[in-house]
Amino acid sequence: MTKRTTYSIVAILLLCGVYYFEFYLEQKEQQVIVDSGKTVKNNTNEFFLPTSTTGQIIHHNGYSLSYSEPHEQAEWVAYELKKEHLSNTNFKRPYFEIDPAVKTGAADWRNYKKSGFDRGHLCPAGDKAYSQEAYNETFLTSNISPQNHEFNSGIWNTLEQKVRYWAGKYNGVFVITGGVLEENLRTIGDERVSVPNQFYKILIDTNSGKTKMIAFLMPHENSNLPLYKFVVSVDSIESLTGIDFFPELDDALENELESSTSYKNWSFN
Repeated sequence: MTKRTTYSIVAILLLCGVYYFEFYLEQKEQQVIVDSGKTVKNNTNEFFLPTSTTGQIIHHNGYSLSYSEPHEQAEWVAYELKKEHLSNTNFKRPYFEIDPAVKTGAADWRNYKKSGFDRGHLCPAGDKAYSQEAYNETFLTSNISPQNHEFNSGIWNTLEQKVRYWAGKYNGVFVITGGVLEENLRTIGDERVSVPNQFYKILIDTNSGKTKMIAFLMPHENSNLPLYKFVVSVDSIESLTGIDFFPELDDALENELESSTSYKNWSFN
């Protein structure tokens, strides 16, 4: 074996070693991020988190979510919207980024390009405008779902604004929201991101006296109907999704609140 051949082999082995070491560090760093996402954060009210049908719950600083790999989006996003969170701060909108805490790999934002659908926030950026970090977190791709623009900027936006109104009026609310993920949905992009036919939003208030709950189920289309026309029972959304939304509540209270379609205790003025 010539010296040149020996040097070449050594060089190849060194390059392979460097590549393997960098790959190992990258994988280790990714695992640290994934493990961090498994940890409940201090400001997460874990008591009100729903069950997961996917087994992949991720906790960010401003919200938690259950990621559905088959549908490439969250089956639910849950967070507390406190009165002191309400802010008119006008942060610069960041670019959407793939959520590195999703172990199975969150969908790329490019799936939405030229799809005809908005990158619809599940946890609205406007609900997290109390800090730049919390605001930026809402632009992770695990927090978006394909939404028709007229729906996203219309009736859905009206509901999001009403949630902020209630958070101020009732000294905070806990919010759970998502698309109804089912079989045979239309998909977009190379990763086949599902387009829900319906979206839901559920609120619970435990801060203003007697605990109350309200749920909305909206067809994925804009509407001029008043919001109360979309009020349904939590039980009906559980039947559609297979999710148990408030498993930690006392059973008697859970049954009473989740079976109700009353909205009389919520101000729609």
